[in-house]
Amino acid sequence: MSARQVPLNGTGPAKDPDVAKSATQPDVTGSATEPDIAKSTTEPKAAGSAAEPKAAGSAAEPETAGSAMEPKPAGSAAEPKAAKSAASPTTSRKPPIGRERPRRRGGWRYAGTVAVFLLPSLVPLTLYTLIPMVGSFWTSLHEWDLITDMRWVGLGNYVELIGDPGTRAAFLHTLYFIAGYLPLVYSGGLGLAVLLNRAMRGRALLRGVYFLPVITSWVVVALMWKWLLNPASGIVNWALGLLGITGPGWWTDPDWAMPSIILASAWKDLGFVMIILLAGLQAIPREYQEAAMVDGATAWRRFRHITLPLLSPSTFFVIVISLINGFQVFDQVQIMTGGGPGGATQVVVSQIYDLTFRYGRAGAASALSWLLFALVLLVTIVQIRGQRRWVTYG
Repeated sequence: MSARQVPLNGTGPAKDPDVAKSATQPDVTGSATEPDIAKSTTEPKAAGSAAEPKAAGSAAEPETAGSAMEPKPAGSAAEPKAAKSAASPTTSRKPPIGRERPRRRGGWRYAGTVAVFLLPSLVPLTLYTLIPMVGSFWTSLHEWDLITDMRWVGLGNYVELIGDPGTRAAFLHTLYFIAGYLPLVYSGGLGLAVLLNRAMRGRALLRGVYFLPVITSWVVVALMWKWLLNPASGIVNWALGLLGITGPGWWTDPDWAMPSIILASAWKDLGFVMIILLAGLQAIPREYQEAAMVDGATAWRRFRHITLPLLSPSTFFVIVISLINGFQVFDQVQIMTGGGPGGATQVVVSQIYDLTFRYGRAGAASALSWLLFALVLLVTIVQIRGQRRWVTYG
C-alpha cells in the first residue's frame, strides 16, 4: 500500500492528515516526480530547508515509521539525489575540473596551426637573420682576420671604435647624408602625391613612371647618375653651361660628393614615398575638405590644418623607414665615390665593408655593425614614443 493510501484506509499513524500533507511538501523526501520537488531543486530557499536538522531528522520520526512498512513509490528512489542537489546548488553550477582540458588542447592546436603557417618565413628568418646576428655579436668579441683562429678580446673592439676618429667621421657623414636626403625625398614625394591625387589625364601612367626607379637596381641608378653628374661630359653641367653657370665637380669634388649621392638617392626613392603618401591622401574623407571650402578656407589652410594632420600616420611611417634606410646607405656610395674623394663620403656601412675585406678585421667590423644597430634602435624608439605628440589617428 502506498503512502498516499495510508490516510484513506486509516491504518497509518494517528496524524494521518499530516502524513498525507507531508507527502506533497518539498521539505520531506517525497517523489522526485512531484512538481514541488522539481521546483525545490532550483530554489535556494527550498535547498536550504532540505539541509536543516528538522528535515534530516524527519526520516526517523514515528509518523514516518509506519510508512516504512509500506512499499515505497517508484519515484522515491531518486529522492536522496534530489535532496543532495538541492542542498548544494552552488556546487552543481561549478564547472567540472576536466572541462579545462579541451580548451588547453585547443590552444596548443591553434599554436601549432600558426606555427605551420609561419614556417615558410620563420625558417629563413632564423637561418639568415637571427643566427647570423648571434654569430656577428660573438665575432665582435674577438679579433679575427677571416683566415686564422679567433682571439678573444672582449669589449676591446667597442672601446677602440668609440675612441677612433675615423668611426666618428663615418657617423657624421651618415648623419650629413640623412639631413639632406630625408627633407628632399619627403617634400618631393609629397608634392608628387598631391599632384597625382587630382583628376587628370594620364594619372595612372604618371604614377607608374615615377615608381619605376624604385624597382630599378641601385647599380643601374648609381651608374646613370655618375654619368649625368660627370664634371667633364655630364648632361647636368652641359645644361648649366647653356644658362651661363659653371657646373661644380660633383662626385669628384669633396664638397659636392655627398650632395651628388643625396640627389641620386632622393630621385630613386621619390616613387616609394609618393605611393605611401598618396594612399594616405586618398584615405582622408572628402567631406572635411568640402566643409572647409564652405567655411571659406583657402587651399593652403585646408592643406595645413586638414591634409597634413590627417596625413601624419603616413608621414610617420615614411620618416621611420627613410631614417633606417639612410643609416644603412652603402650601394650608391660604393659605386659613385667608393667613400672618397679623400674620405668625404665614407659612411658607416662603407667603413664596415673596408674593415672586413680591406683590412681583415672582421671582429672590429662586427662591433661597428652592432654600434650602428644600437643607434638605429635608439632613434626608432624615440620616434615611436614621440609620435603621440604629433601623429593623429582617425
